[in-house]
Amino acid sequence: MATTLTSRGESTVPQPASAPAGPRLDHSLHPASRWVFLAVLIGGLGYAGFSVFVDTAQVGESLAFGAFAFLALALVIALGFEFVNGFHDTANAVATVIYTHSMPAPLAVVWSGFFNFLGVVLSSGAVAYSIVTLLPVDLILNVGSAGGFAMIFALLLAAILWNLATWFVGLPNSSSHALIGSILGVGLANQILRGGADGTSGVDMAQVWKVLSALAFSPLIGFAGALLLLLVMKRFVRDRTLYEAPKNQSPPPKGIRALLIATCTAVSFAHGSNDGQKGMGLIMLILIGCAPTAYALNRTVPESATPGFVQAARAASTAYAAHANGPVTDLPAARAVVTQALRTKRIDDPAVYGGLAALSNDVSDRIAGYGSLGKVPAAATPNLRNDMYLVLDTTKLVANDKSANARFTAQEADVLKAYGTQLEHGTRYIPLWVKVTVALALGLGTMVGWKRIVVTVGERIGKTHLTYGMGASAELMAAATIMLADRYGLPVSTTHILSSGVAGASVANGGGLQRRTVRNMVLAWVMTLPVAMLLAGVLYWALLGLAHVLGY
Repeated sequence: MATTLTSRGESTVPQPASAPAGPRLDHSLHPASRWVFLAVLIGGLGYAGFSVFVDTAQVGESLAFGAFAFLALALVIALGFEFVNGFHDTANAVATVIYTHSMPAPLAVVWSGFFNFLGVVLSSGAVAYSIVTLLPVDLILNVGSAGGFAMIFALLLAAILWNLATWFVGLPNSSSHALIGSILGVGLANQILRGGADGTSGVDMAQVWKVLSALAFSPLIGFAGALLLLLVMKRFVRDRTLYEAPKNQSPPPKGIRALLIATCTAVSFAHGSNDGQKGMGLIMLILIGCAPTAYALNRTVPESATPGFVQAARAASTAYAAHANGPVTDLPAARAVVTQALRTKRIDDPAVYGGLAALSNDVSDRIAGYGSLGKVPAAATPNLRNDMYLVLDTTKLVANDKSANARFTAQEADVLKAYGTQLEHGTRYIPLWVKVTVALALGLGTMVGWKRIVVTVGERIGKTHLTYGMGASAELMAAATIMLADRYGLPVSTTHILSSGVAGASVANGGGLQRRTVRNMVLAWVMTLPVAMLLAGVLYWALLGLAHVLGY
């Protein structure tokens, strides 16, 4: 290295400019942490098992050992999906605070895991059932059959396998994307195995396009939003510290550090509130299939709510009957008409309205006779739940159909909306223990296997080191987008939004993008749907064949 002379003739050696310091990702954990992790894991599984035992005992539904073991296996697989979701997707939330030295890596993942837990527990449940509505109608109505369980196992295992494959190579891929691809695969396989005679035995394509649109546009929003937000910050906040890479291992100034921790917290909470719900809906299908008496209906609805439900059902029946060709007395025929209408999404038909009137009348009479949902006997539970499901989802179609809207008066539309709310409260609920166990699985998953994705987000998307401003703008856009999607019950991808946000912020900061990483990420995103569909379809076919061999 060349030397220079000072004014006094002294020689000096020039010092290299300080380079951005990468974070420490190899912190050693206290030995007790492993025991705490194991204790929480076993405690969560034990809590789930105890809750199932108590819930079934309260309604007099005793599960044989084989049925209980089968239920336990199904729940472990569903919780395994959320566990993988935790360490695969949540790593995106902690990458920014780790690479800006706002929090040490061990504290960041524990912090993120805790707020993922809170997000799940405090979630609304709307996203959970938007996922369920993607599934074929006939499989949902017969979820306790061999086909129903083959569906659930196939789509969960396919999503887990693809998530693990992309995690292994360090690619930030979407668990939501993988799960929806698996649902599409199961639906198409179900349609093919039925000989293609009934195209409606597949998935609800209208709902699929709605969900896929949210998945497609949310990364664009993340990219453009983070890019614009950082440009606005540069225009009005002139602190250069925000836009330069950290020069050492010391944390950023207090204000900037607080901002980055706040955005990490918001993304973690939003991820829990949205992604955590996807497993909940599938777990509820598993519970309904294995223990319908305990879980097919919301037995926690108080008896005092029964008169209001009966009144809403009878008012809706009157509204439907006003647009039918006459009274319908054949309930099996009414059920068949409504089921076909739900499958084909063709509901503006007097015969359908007559069927809905007859089913609504029957549902109200049965619940009035029992006194409450909690008193519905075991033998009547599956049939009542299916009728309520049919009427609820068909009533939702009526509300969104232009022809039907022109047919019904504003007062009748309000009556149908109130009835739909009552039906939803009676059938689409999530017990607290399901939320807690899913929250534990997602939170614990956050603390495992996070390094691969963190390195990709922090080092391999942009050409320059992640700055404070880049991290804050990417996470602010991610949190806002996910929470907005949660408000409207749309499943979106934390991975897609935040990775795109980091890319947008990197462009706004003048750093550019690493083409190889971006190309691989896009390739993984594009491949997710076809690969997950293929995996799920093959698994569904194999599991149906296995069930047939075993005599189920």
